[in-house]
Amino acid sequence: MKVLRTPDSCFDNLPGYNYEPHYTTIKDDDGTEIRIHSIDEGPRDAEPILLMHGNPSWSYIWRKMIPGLLETGRRVIAVDLVGNGRSDKPAKKSDYTLARHVDWIEKWLLANDLNNITLVCQDWGGTIGLNVVADNPERFDRIVATNTGIPLGKGNKWLYWWLKIMKWMPLFPFKTAFRKAILNPDFSDEEFAAYRKAPFPRQKYQSGIRQFPQLITVFPDNPGLPQNLAAWEKLKTFEKPVITLFGNKDPISRGMDRLFQRDIRGAQGQNHKRIDGGGHFIQEDKPDELVAEIIPFLDVK
Repeated sequence: MKVLRTPDSCFDNLPGYNYEPHYTTIKDDDGTEIRIHSIDEGPRDAEPILLMHGNPSWSYIWRKMIPGLLETGRRVIAVDLVGNGRSDKPAKKSDYTLARHVDWIEKWLLANDLNNITLVCQDWGGTIGLNVVADNPERFDRIVATNTGIPLGKGNKWLYWWLKIMKWMPLFPFKTAFRKAILNPDFSDEEFAAYRKAPFPRQKYQSGIRQFPQLITVFPDNPGLPQNLAAWEKLKTFEKPVITLFGNKDPISRGMDRLFQRDIRGAQGQNHKRIDGGGHFIQEDKPDELVAEIIPFLDVK
């Protein structure tokens, strides 16, 4: 497997982002070494808050939330999915599968020996992260799910449209599928460039983010569907606290919060919220509101 690496210089002087990079090298089952990037702040012996982003973003999306979460005294880790951000990028779209994404992050988690984790996950960070939780429930103390879910063989019109158009797109449509989805009126061109240009200075780096839509298991013949169905069955028995904090302006994940609340034992009786004015990339739209809801949840046992 050929692997690309975005030059470090592409990440210099990004607005609002002054975190030191941390790297963990894992091996794919074919023997290929893959370097995974994370932000890692706070005391190393403190209980970790693990932040997992979606597509096409990276750990940069958590930059406004990290300071407030660090004030709790916890260790705050924001990992870049393989193919995104400062993590390595396998060169071919066919290199990316749901099973591989889950395996890569699970190997990263075990290499860092993280325990007592509070998982905060959005979009693909949830689909992948929750699969990891399903197979390693003893390592997680609680889950915060925001604008995410595990597709179980069906979806809404937005997801069907997204899969259809992305099957043939030579470039990721950042302006229409990301820039316009951010509802924060103060989001700047410089911040937008930190998503579009920094990790992907050339087209060849975009294979992972272009392939993600084809991995969404909304059709019954998707090869990742059995894995997601099995993970959801395991998650139904997860009894530790689970809370949903969804933006009410996100058409992509609309209704997925109800599945968590209905099916997962640990979600029963929790203080679930829909955050007014939050879109799909809610970390950009409502970071302070998310932090305000997450902090008291850290004490829920």
